[in-house]
Amino acid sequence: MMHVPFYSLDYVERDLGSSLGESVDAVIKSNWYIRGSRCTAFEEAFAAYCGKKACVGVGNGLDALTLMLKASIILGRLAEGDEVIVPANTFVATVLAVRAAGLVPVLVEPDPETCNLDVARLADACSEKTRAILVVHLYGRLADMPAICEFAKAHDLQVFEDAAQAHGAVLAGGVPSVAAAYSFYPTKNLGAMGDGGAVVTDDLELAQVVRSLGNYGSEQKYVNKYAGVNSRLDEIQAAILLAKLPHLDAWNNRRREIAARYCAEIKNPQVRLTPLPANPNAHVWHVFPVFCERRDELQEFLKARGIETLVHYPIPPHLQEAFVGAVACGELRHGALPLTEEQARTELSIPMGPSLTDDQVAYVVESINAFI
Repeated sequence: MMHVPFYSLDYVERDLGSSLGESVDAVIKSNWYIRGSRCTAFEEAFAAYCGKKACVGVGNGLDALTLMLKASIILGRLAEGDEVIVPANTFVATVLAVRAAGLVPVLVEPDPETCNLDVARLADACSEKTRAILVVHLYGRLADMPAICEFAKAHDLQVFEDAAQAHGAVLAGGVPSVAAAYSFYPTKNLGAMGDGGAVVTDDLELAQVVRSLGNYGSEQKYVNKYAGVNSRLDEIQAAILLAKLPHLDAWNNRRREIAARYCAEIKNPQVRLTPLPANPNAHVWHVFPVFCERRDELQEFLKARGIETLVHYPIPPHLQEAFVGAVACGELRHGALPLTEEQARTELSIPMGPSLTDDQVAYVVESINAFI
């Protein structure tokens, strides 16, 4: 029996060798650990990689989302109490960030094929209080940004991105959002060796406010312009990310190769897959989800064959205990969400990542097809 881990970081050492240790050692010898030259270099490199003018490193992905929205409030583009459309099937951090900024999340069902925000449902979700859409590129697949941005323009809404799972996913011509928030959690396509996050944008004014908010609200030491927080990408994490960034495209291409095999070779009629996108570059396959009515049985079957899996996500935000009061008092708004609940009940994430060998991929395919 073969063992197939859900995700392994072995590929990092394989591809970078001793360079990561050397990068960390250089930071230690510099005696400068917060907002130094490595952070500046990474911010410049990642902004260029994303095709944007500015990148601001912060403490984690949740902070990136929250500070992006709070900066928009400070600049008068949003106001506390405004409604923000959010996919109902997202990770809880997206909803937490909207609420932490003093805004009201409005949960909208996904497209059942792509699992991303269903553009056809946006009009029904809007009210006179709706001011923005926070798009989530779930599993690494870019949402239908041209259609979303067209709708937003017609309804005078701002568009923000939760790109925590979509490092390196691109559309021809770029994405005209206000800003995108990234997470550098260790298992992300571009991950640190600890927590980290960033806001990427063409809006230099927004970037400056985000930078200040993450530094206690200060632009000048001991002068606090805003009521900020302590959320900064440290030099060691920035050095690690800077070393990894040149390898990201190759790692994403390996993910695409694995996804193409899964999509072509998994033939079990009980298992539904999300299709390959027309533009391969629009998906980086952070997660490879399958959907099965007998999800728990399938998971146990694969476990018995040495294959690790995870569920993303077993409880959708609107059913979390933390939000019961918010729903009751209108601080989180949604209608019936049967597609979101079905996805939570049937989703299973199978192994995906650059460390997977061709033999392991074949074994996963064979095992899923053997599930009766």
